[in-house]
Order: sequence, then C-alpha cells, then structure tokens
Amino acid sequence: MAQVELKDVNKVFGKVAVIHDVDLEINKGEFVVFVGPSGCGKSTLLRLIAGLETLSSGKIVIADKEVMELPPSKRGIAMVFQSYALYPHMTVFHNMAFSLDLQGFSKAEIKERVEAAAKILQMEHLLDRRPAALSGGQRQRVAIGRAIVRNPDVFLFDEPLSNLDAALRHETRIEIAKLHNQLGATTIYVTHDQVEAMTLADKIVVLKDGEVMQVGAPMELFNYPANEFVAGFLGSPKMNFFEGVIESVKADGSQAKFKGDEISVDKVRFVSQDKAKGDKARLAIRPQHLRLDSKGKLKGSVTLVERLGTETIVELVTTQGTIFRFASPENPDLSIGNKASFSFDAAQAHIF
Repeated sequence: MAQVELKDVNKVFGKVAVIHDVDLEINKGEFVVFVGPSGCGKSTLLRLIAGLETLSSGKIVIADKEVMELPPSKRGIAMVFQSYALYPHMTVFHNMAFSLDLQGFSKAEIKERVEAAAKILQMEHLLDRRPAALSGGQRQRVAIGRAIVRNPDVFLFDEPLSNLDAALRHETRIEIAKLHNQLGATTIYVTHDQVEAMTLADKIVVLKDGEVMQVGAPMELFNYPANEFVAGFLGSPKMNFFEGVIESVKADGSQAKFKGDEISVDKVRFVSQDKAKGDKARLAIRPQHLRLDSKGKLKGSVTLVERLGTETIVELVTTQGTIFRFASPENPDLSIGNKASFSFDAAQAHIF
C-alpha cells in the first residue's frame, strides 16, 4: 500500500489545458474514484499518475517518492484498462504470468503468484483456457489478475467495466469491491458511471473540464454538494432545479429564503454565498426527497411514469413549464395527465 499525492498538477496538449491545478491526497489503502462526464480529464489524470503521459507542471508522489521522471514500470503501479488487451495465443496462466516472466521471476514464484491471484478471483479452473474461450466478465478478471500478480503499491483502473453488459457490470463491480476489501491496496478507479462511483468509493473526486469540483465521501457529496454541477451530476434521477430569486439570507450565511414561480421556501441550505438578497438563484431538490402531499405547494401535471419494480419515477411539468421528477420506492397511483402536489423538507434542499 502507498499514499499518492498530486501537487499543483497541470497537463497541456498544444494550447489546450486539459488538467488544471489539481491538488489531491490519496491515503494508503483508500479506494478513490475519479468521476465526471466524457472529456473531463479523468483518464488523463490517471495516465499522468501511471506515467503514460508526461506532466506539464506539478508533482506526483507515490509512497513518499517523486515519480515524474520514472517510467511506468518503476512507479509501483499496475493498471487495468477498458480494453482487456490479452494475448489471444496464450492461456490465462501465461497471460497473467507474462509480466513476471519479463522481470525474471523464477518459475516457482510465478506459479505461486498466478495461482494465488486465480484463487482470489475464483478462476483456478480457467488457467488452461485461451481468451477466445472466455466470456467478457472472465476476460476482465484475467486482466485484473494480471495486475494482482505484480503485487503493486497502487492499482489503477481505467473504466474497466465499460465493455460489459449491465448484469456483468454489476457482478464485476461486486468482485472489485470484494477484492479491495481483501487486498486493502490503494486503488484509483476512473468511471463516468456515478453508480459505480457511489457504490465502490471511499472517496469520490468529481471532475469537470479538467478541474476538481469536489472531493469527499459518496454520501457527503450526495447530501452536501459544493456546487450546482456536483448536485446535478450525482444522483439518479438527476436533481430538480427551479428558477427564482433570493428573498433573504440568514446572518451567518448558512441559510436563505427562496421564491420562484413554482415554489417559495425558507431556511434552505445556501451554497452559492457570493449571491445576495434579490439575486437570481436556483433551488435544488432531489426527486427522492419529494413527498406526495395534497396540501403541498409544488404542483405539476404528470407527463411520464416509469415503473421500474424497485422504484417508480414520475416526470411532471409545472404551469410555468418547468420539468421536474419525483421518485418513490412505492407505486403511486399516478397516470399521464394527472395533477399532483408535493411537499419536501427544506433541510434537504439547496440554493445555488
């Protein structure tokens, strides 16, 4: 296990800056997920840590050692890519053993390491097969096993589940979580899938346009987003936003009163503290935090109902044309064209 530190890290391709002043500390044994939309710089940041890209400026420290001048093979890392990149003519055993063989390990130690990794991944019975005889999930496990045998200080995963179907993604995600609990290795994982981020991470790093938007534990980011981007990115269905103005602000700046065409509410968490009374702002409420209430002040007409079994998602539109969503584990008796009213706890809302 090793600690990883990024200090004022920047990356420029030509005249385009893709990573901006990233400062980040990843503790020993921590599972950290870089998440964000396509093009936000998360894979580039991972490749900078791996040594597959060179820094434009800044420092990267792994296990208390600056690694900017070291090649990937000397950084104590092992990387699992979106593409399995297995050798088709080799068996699973030899695919996993290949890097060890290149490093000059003895046959006995190679056998011991490969068999130990195969046992961890429950694929001892696959060692004599070739990649063509494996499913997508099994191939990804081989790629993970190839990383495990190197016994690295840091595991790097670059969207490893993107090539799998939904069921396999779920199964492999569980395997990766169990693997981390078993090995306790420092892990950095890149994904655009917020569900993967929320379920796997000890700490999430949300990126947008090469900048870190917020860093924290999954539920901290979910319940206390630092800005509108994080609020809208994390959570499914997405956060509801309502346009309006700030009517008043509490003396300590922690809460404010919001008034919009659709809704008026006081004592709401005030995030954008650069704004003042009379400024335009947006009220944010998660679909899961709305409650059906005949006396509720938020009203809308149902335009879509999605019954997913474990959850029902209802899309509505206000008289002012604002679309919002309501999510419930129950099965509310609502159909397209129905009118519904909602209430919510102001403590669970945010003003941006």
